Amino acid sequence: MSILKKMPKSITMIKAAKKTPMRKCVGCQEMKTKKELIRIIRTPEGRIVLDDRGKQNGRGAYLCPDPSCLARAKRSKGLERSLKTAIPEDIYHRLEEELKKI
Repeated sequence: MSILKKMPKSITMIKAAKKTPMRKCVGCQEMKTKKELIRIIRTPEGRIVLDDRGKQNGRGAYLCPDPSCLARAKRSKGLERSLKTAIPEDIYHRLEEELKKI
């Protein structure tokens, strides 16, 4: 008889390590934990906003809290591709201002 059969069931169950959600920054293309990144969403109404809680409805894209990543995402149109919409220049300026506050 094996040792595992003699042990209580609670001891034989091995608890799996909890996975941390990883996301890719649309600017620098680096994989980071979800908590390190900022979520930008396109709401069902078509507005583009910064999602500070990470729970709002809408199509989301993740970005590092670094202005250079926003500049790279703008240059490569990575944010536009992720949100599947054209982003006007004034929204990029507003996002830059909001990133400076963080």
